[in-house]
Amino acid sequence: MAKNSTKLIFLALLSIVCVLLYAFYDIKGGFDYAFPRRMVRVTAMVVTGVAIAYSTVVFQTITHNRILTPSVMGLDSMYEVVQTLIYFFAGSMSIWVLNKYLNFGVAIIAMVLFAVLLYRFLFRADKYPIYFLLIIGMILGALLGSLVSFLQVMIDPVEYLSLQSRLFASFTNVNADLLYVAIGILLIAFIYGYLIIDKLDVMSLGRENAMNLGVNYDRMVINVLILSSVLIATSTALVGPITFFGLIVANLSYQYLATYKHSILILGASLISIVALVGGQFLVEHIFELRTTLSVIINFVGGIYFIYLLLKESRAAG
Repeated sequence: MAKNSTKLIFLALLSIVCVLLYAFYDIKGGFDYAFPRRMVRVTAMVVTGVAIAYSTVVFQTITHNRILTPSVMGLDSMYEVVQTLIYFFAGSMSIWVLNKYLNFGVAIIAMVLFAVLLYRFLFRADKYPIYFLLIIGMILGALLGSLVSFLQVMIDPVEYLSLQSRLFASFTNVNADLLYVAIGILLIAFIYGYLIIDKLDVMSLGRENAMNLGVNYDRMVINVLILSSVLIATSTALVGPITFFGLIVANLSYQYLATYKHSILILGASLISIVALVGGQFLVEHIFELRTTLSVIINFVGGIYFIYLLLKESRAAG
């Protein structure tokens, strides 16, 4: 426990250093203009990172697999489908786009409903083997991606350019009003998550053991799935999809902290995500000079890490 406390303190200090670097580095002139905008971006990165880390850890607890994440199972693709359908049928000047609160709410509701339906058909009572679920999730993601591509081919070019800005994660144009709404939603989710944190430790033992220890497993799985979906949907609707980010930070937390306690794992994954997002965005803006985006780097690294985890699991199973 003491060793993990030291590791968490190190991560916390590293997170603070990254935040201070991003907030104050090379902020010449116009401090009153630049600093508030940087703090909005930092807050968005912290909120997004914590939400993705939290949702991934609890999602992997109920699926009992460290490869599956809400994003790998197609939740991010559902966000792309919703935005593409809105632009295709209503257009960029419709109320569904211009009203940022309406667009934000529709995206969250659609993604949560998709996750609940996915659970109802696939995860109930461990009906299917985990690799089957992984294949189904990837097929669903590919299917939804194909639908998005098909609609984008037929959409007006001007509408298409406007749509593209919503389909890639970006921290440079975060809407401050939506950020406050997202923080409110996530605070409610975090409070509920804190109340069930001990039950998550028990659920990691498996369905039978958890039920023997007095946990209403099936109801808790539904509740945790909705919690995970709300977290990932809110972060995605706020800044856009980052497919492999949760996979990276959750597994790094497992390896770095080596504990079963969710209070430590979630805190560790959250701090790692803050370091990765804030530190990564600092490098993108000041070292790479915005010649690329952070989401591209994360998806590239995450894809390689995902393949590594698949090979590792395959060798372990063999």
